[in-house]
Amino acid sequence: MYDQIRENTIFIMLYAVVTATAMQASCYLLFRQANAIAPDVTPPLRLRRWTAAFFAVLVMNHVWYMPIFFLSSSEDIMMTDLIGGLLDCMTLFPVSIILLFIMLQDRKRSLWPVAAIMAPIVVIAIFSVTIRSYALLPIVYVYALLMCIGLILYMVRALRQYGRWLRDNYADLEHKEVWQSFVVLAIIMSVFAIYVCTSEGPVYQYAMQVIVLVLICFLLWRVETLSSLTPDHSPSGERNDYSASGEGLSSGDALIATALAEHCIDAQLYLKHDLNLSQLAKAIGTNRFYLSQYFSNQGTTYNAYINNLRVSHFISLYHEAVDAHRSISARQLAQESGYRSYSTFCSIIKRKTGKSVTAWMKTAGEREQSQVRMVSAERKQAGQEGQSTT
Repeated sequence: MYDQIRENTIFIMLYAVVTATAMQASCYLLFRQANAIAPDVTPPLRLRRWTAAFFAVLVMNHVWYMPIFFLSSSEDIMMTDLIGGLLDCMTLFPVSIILLFIMLQDRKRSLWPVAAIMAPIVVIAIFSVTIRSYALLPIVYVYALLMCIGLILYMVRALRQYGRWLRDNYADLEHKEVWQSFVVLAIIMSVFAIYVCTSEGPVYQYAMQVIVLVLICFLLWRVETLSSLTPDHSPSGERNDYSASGEGLSSGDALIATALAEHCIDAQLYLKHDLNLSQLAKAIGTNRFYLSQYFSNQGTTYNAYINNLRVSHFISLYHEAVDAHRSISARQLAQESGYRSYSTFCSIIKRKTGKSVTAWMKTAGEREQSQVRMVSAERKQAGQEGQSTT
């Protein structure tokens, strides 16, 4: 395989381009302070640094495999390949798993399990280098497959927990959800797995370099468009007026409901962009633990509560505009209703009404016109009855 690409100038140039791109991406994330892709988003600093480390490891990965293109001895090529695989197991693969963990910001996860699950592969790789043989590679493939299955199951569970945490703490989910990222990464990992298991000929080598380029671009976009979220966990001993009064839970719920009506609904606090649970709790004079418990007792989430208020506000604005015969822009009304993202607003309307925004406005407009005609007809009939009586 390496004999076919050793003298391929185009492939060597592509290899060098990928290496240089990864190096530039790493330096960009480490040394550039501003966010070029999404200036209004503040990305997680921890994710930014680990992604820079991943790009740096990609550069080193390309450097330690580079001698293969210039070696002629099959034994030297095998040793370089085995040592490269060992270095990958110690750097590239662990950092990749760490990136998946860090994208989930609901809590700070321990990273030592990554070292624990990679240890067997590292030991086998070290032994393979020692005996200078590929004989143990099937064991590596089987273990790697089992590890990937376990990682996928863990990430599915973690994503479900992360989604619940977002809905319990944030009204605006744009720039916060990450499940799409894991779908893309899973596809890339699947293609890479196919490459590892069936790598024959230069076509697979070209495909691998293209995959790495796509991965670099994707991770740059992901890092710069993901908002930094700070988990806010109230201390277990924290108390407030609702709990210290000695009243039962139902009385506490009633007090919170009253406070929400006064400080959130009447004051229209729900129209504030990026309002989170902690900010609302502070505004009504409680803490996030009791407010979260209140929403749970009501069978809803913080996200659903705020979005119900915003949708009701949008409907009210729409009817006011129709009654005043003003021109209507759904995008403008959505922004006035607290939505920074129009696509988020459209998805919520679709979920609540089963119709697109345009279809809902058309149906509502026809209903308004029907009611106007009905009222007009009743008034006309009443006038005619009055004249006949006279």
